[in-house]
Amino acid sequence: MTRPPADGTPVLEMRSITKTFPGVKALDGVRLTVRPAEIHALCGENGAGKSTLMKVLSGVHPHGSYTGEIHFEGKPLALRDIRDGERHGIVIIHQELALVPQLSIAENIFLGNERTRHGVVDWPGTLREAQRLMKRVGLRERPHTPVSELGVGGQQLVEIAKALAKEVKLLILDEPTAALNDADSAALLDLVVELRSQGIACVVISHKLGEIRRIADTVTVVRDGRTVETLTVRATPDAEPELSEERIIRGMVGRELDRRFPERTACTHEEAGREALRVSGWTVRHPVDRRRTVVDDVSLTVRRGEIVGIAGLMGAGRTELAMSLFGRSYGQYVSGTVAVDGHERGIANVPDAIAAGLAYVTEDRKQYGLNLIDTVHRNISLASLHRMRRRGVVDEHRERSVAEGFRDSLNIKTPTVLEEVGRLSGGNQQKVVLGRWIHADPRVLILDEPTRGIDVGAKYEIYTVIDRLAAEGRAVLFISSELPELLGMCDRIYTMAEGRLTAEVARADATQETLMRHMTLSGS
Repeated sequence: MTRPPADGTPVLEMRSITKTFPGVKALDGVRLTVRPAEIHALCGENGAGKSTLMKVLSGVHPHGSYTGEIHFEGKPLALRDIRDGERHGIVIIHQELALVPQLSIAENIFLGNERTRHGVVDWPGTLREAQRLMKRVGLRERPHTPVSELGVGGQQLVEIAKALAKEVKLLILDEPTAALNDADSAALLDLVVELRSQGIACVVISHKLGEIRRIADTVTVVRDGRTVETLTVRATPDAEPELSEERIIRGMVGRELDRRFPERTACTHEEAGREALRVSGWTVRHPVDRRRTVVDDVSLTVRRGEIVGIAGLMGAGRTELAMSLFGRSYGQYVSGTVAVDGHERGIANVPDAIAAGLAYVTEDRKQYGLNLIDTVHRNISLASLHRMRRRGVVDEHRERSVAEGFRDSLNIKTPTVLEEVGRLSGGNQQKVVLGRWIHADPRVLILDEPTRGIDVGAKYEIYTVIDRLAAEGRAVLFISSELPELLGMCDRIYTMAEGRLTAEVARADATQETLMRHMTLSGS
């Protein structure tokens, strides 16, 4: 199927969409127009209203729960629920994938949309159709394979095959590459471009501006629940992008962002430069496959006032190292020692780690870092409840007062600290996690992908907090998959491959090419 002409009737028009939640207007008169077979990027800071707008479009928020009009293929659209949206050919793939790990690829593709014959599931037909869809999205697996055996990239392809099975006309992708490595990201973006050539329109929400410039035809920028502007990225699908990342950023944050990273603040702590963390010979095996070593004889140091990075490809062992150091939260400990401020500490569990002065900001804040159904103030106090006690009972007034302080100092955007943390944007959720660990007063902070899924403006705020923590004399171990982030923030960078450290690179000598070369070396 060839791409329809760009000047045809829009496949989608959203007019004056307004959506209000208790205490906050999430959308305020938003407009969005998508042409047939167009890749349309939706950009904005966390909390700008992007995901809410897509939930309105897909039927998650049904007609009547918002004001404004939606026209799809030239006709008014009033969806009752998400299934109604899918019947019209509008399918959304959320950042948290909706798959059942225990079921096969084929079963997941047709989950809720089963192929039946005479009232029972037609398994031969299901497998044949699944095979066809898997080939279409480039998934080279058997239909019987359990989804749990696939990587995140493969699971994303299953979700897209699932959408194609519903005869999708408009595909909505919410941060599709947030958890993917470079190779899987490139393959997914190529697939989105291929879907465009088959006549399928796509709306892509992403904070990765380089990816937007690579695939998008048009960008709509949303800020504070309002449409700011719609910009043309390229005149034709095969043309080079005409829009710069800086121009998109200006629309997102409402100003020029001259620097992606803050100037490093000198550490004035009296013990600046003193060794805060020493890890020696740290070895950990896989929690299930005890023959497999996931962290192999790692030794490293971090000094007070220093930000030290760890770079590595997916599967290199970075998160396994971080979690195992933080109270042996991952894997089977084999050997190695941890010294904090020159004193070797026996750290067998998370309370031991906190008592030793370690803090760990997980890469998966929603699953491991936050209680999403509890409030902001209770999430902040979780790691230091002993500081909130009054006669053996948590002093709720003090708990709220501390949270209010962090709301101001970290610029957490929430109407009240009594708000459920699950209602906050990703950047503000990450600030809540940071506030929790700052209040625990650690000597060493281990930050694992601290800006994943966060927009460029919120990233800068997180970087400023990290710089401030180092300036106060804390030691920071910074894990990131984004090499420019490590180069912009770190004093030294270790590289990992196959569970081992492969190099230590000073800031002055570090380039993306140098780091990548060490990241692809064998760890042996």
